[in-house]
Amino acid sequence: MKETSWQWDGETGGGEAPADVIAGGGEPRGPGRRGLLIGAGVLAAGGASWAFGRSGGGGLLPVPSPTRAQPTGPKPTTLSGPTPLWTYRGPEEMTPERLTAAPGRPVYLSPSGLQVLRPSSGDPARLVVFEPPSARQQPGDRDLPDTVVVGPDHLFATTYPGHLEARHLTDPAADWSLPLPEELEGRVRLAGYDRGVLYGYSWGHPRPGTGSLLSHLFAVQVADRSVLWVLPTDREEQPIVPTTGFRNPVLVCVRFREGHYEVVARDAANGNELWTAPGSEDLRWCVTGAERIYLPDGTGGVRMLRPTGEPGWTYSPAKGESWRALPPVENGPRLLIPRDQGTVTGNDTWSGAEVWSCRLPYPLDRRSRPVVADDTLFVPGPGASGVSAIHTTAGELGWTFKDSGPGKGVWTVAADKDRLYAGHDDVLHALPLR
Repeated sequence: MKETSWQWDGETGGGEAPADVIAGGGEPRGPGRRGLLIGAGVLAAGGASWAFGRSGGGGLLPVPSPTRAQPTGPKPTTLSGPTPLWTYRGPEEMTPERLTAAPGRPVYLSPSGLQVLRPSSGDPARLVVFEPPSARQQPGDRDLPDTVVVGPDHLFATTYPGHLEARHLTDPAADWSLPLPEELEGRVRLAGYDRGVLYGYSWGHPRPGTGSLLSHLFAVQVADRSVLWVLPTDREEQPIVPTTGFRNPVLVCVRFREGHYEVVARDAANGNELWTAPGSEDLRWCVTGAERIYLPDGTGGVRMLRPTGEPGWTYSPAKGESWRALPPVENGPRLLIPRDQGTVTGNDTWSGAEVWSCRLPYPLDRRSRPVVADDTLFVPGPGASGVSAIHTTAGELGWTFKDSGPGKGVWTVAADKDRLYAGHDDVLHALPLR
């Protein structure tokens, strides 16, 4: 299940609060309608303006030998919850909001680069180095972050106009670089990865004979490093996320046309438009599940779209209630909906009816991005709140894990088949799933 989020309403987000590990989420400053066209709407974990490092002569920056980072302060003491299998402490605070989705392995993204850790021990496996954002930023780019996508084996990013870089997470010999077509010589932002295909869009390429700029959507086949398609669009349109839960891959986009937002579904094989559906002014996130798409309903709740774009159910705050749904997580027959005031509900995916409700010991930050693994929903809280586990069958609250760290940034979580990776600030813990 994939999701993305950004902000239309001017809310402040995670850009200024260093919360680092890998869950999907900061929501930087809200763009206006024009911001959608130029890419200021930030994707799920779209982050700051970072790229793979290159020296002035065009060669790759040297990669330091992986060594365990030395703590810069007292090591946090676990206060409650399960005992960590290992704890990694980095030399600086993490910045996970740059990632488009939570990868299924432990990584530590910070201003020094992406540190890939060994799942069994937390020892560093490879450090992928980045150059400082100031080295590439142009005037006015402060709120136009580049996204970084982690696939099964590679980390993908755009480095300079006209190129896509892929760095293997453990084997430097498997790195590669792909020159992009001439149409993509403007600014490029990656949107996500699904079943071997990387999606993105570009803007800023001059239209021949006019003073206007072109924008394009595109898809790259990773296996043979080929560009599947490039689609020009002069409308204000931005890809949201590939629909990993659909039998036939679809790329979901959001577009502003004739004064209204709309959701656009495109055939992932060729970029052709399949259908459109009305959007809403609070279209801050989009989540795809098994043949379903979930969006804000305009009143703080959630609405479902069918694979054809036809409207399904809507789940909204009842009279007298005041809450706002954060991006939900689909888990088989249940849609798990976190609310900003600290409640999670389990809803039937077909009808939207509430099946259970679970109260957390803390309210949720809008950057909180839960993950589900082994029939348990792990919900990260803000600051010193920690991470809570909810059993998804009955909606029962299990343990809450906290440490005595400073807790300045929101907690973030990711998981593989054996471990949960939960962290904040400059610490990442591996916790047992069972």
